[in-house]
Amino acid sequence: MRLQAESVSLRLGGRPVLLGVDAAVRPGELLGVIGANGAGKSTLVRVLAGLRQPDEGKVTLDGAPLTAIKPARLALLRAYLPQEPAAHWALTAAELVGLGRLPHRRAAPDPARDADAITTALRRTGTLDHAERRIDTLSGGERARVMLARALAVEAPILLADEPIAGLDPLQQIRTMQVLRDLAASGTAVAAVLHDLTVAARFCDRLLLLHAGAVLADGAPDTVLTDTNLAVAYGITVRREAGLIVPWEPLPPA
Repeated sequence: MRLQAESVSLRLGGRPVLLGVDAAVRPGELLGVIGANGAGKSTLVRVLAGLRQPDEGKVTLDGAPLTAIKPARLALLRAYLPQEPAAHWALTAAELVGLGRLPHRRAAPDPARDADAITTALRRTGTLDHAERRIDTLSGGERARVMLARALAVEAPILLADEPIAGLDPLQQIRTMQVLRDLAASGTAVAAVLHDLTVAARFCDRLLLLHAGAVLADGAPDTVLTDTNLAVAYGITVRREAGLIVPWEPLPPA
């Protein structure tokens, strides 16, 4: 399923946050949404998820307006991992991941399939050993991976993840990106907000670079992560070594 933002604009508190943004999340593709703090990345993902309505423009799913899709149906079609997911109940990890199955339980209960989806999601995120532990006893990184497992358990054709590797150690960052990469390779449309430029270049099929609420570049990583684009978007110079993109120095004041 193709998720599309068309000429989306949004103001928050009187300040323009998104300005005429066109963006597509396509089946079988991992899209990295990148840009400096305040560029509009998280807001765009929330708009794509149907959690915030744009002031102008529209979001469509396979050509149909997202606003025309009933919430219960939308919950089956897209999974959303927020930037700072919170757990408000003293649930075990398995119980928390099981919340991702609620849309299916409401539509067509199937306990055996639910149990399999929960186990698979925990295994894919490396948290199966934590299944019976209470979420409030886990480390921040462990909780983050359990939250990703909850999103995976939805088994939706679209996954939108806001900073899924924030706070993770290097090994878990790699493993998480591999999970997202494999999910996209299986046909799921995946979009992830990322800050690490090397990670974005290595794992993503396509990058959407936002700057001041607008699209600065959209395309393959090597066409987006140019010195010129990074200077405009981040105000930095970079060094490139063995495939790594290393932020090096701030640009001098204009």
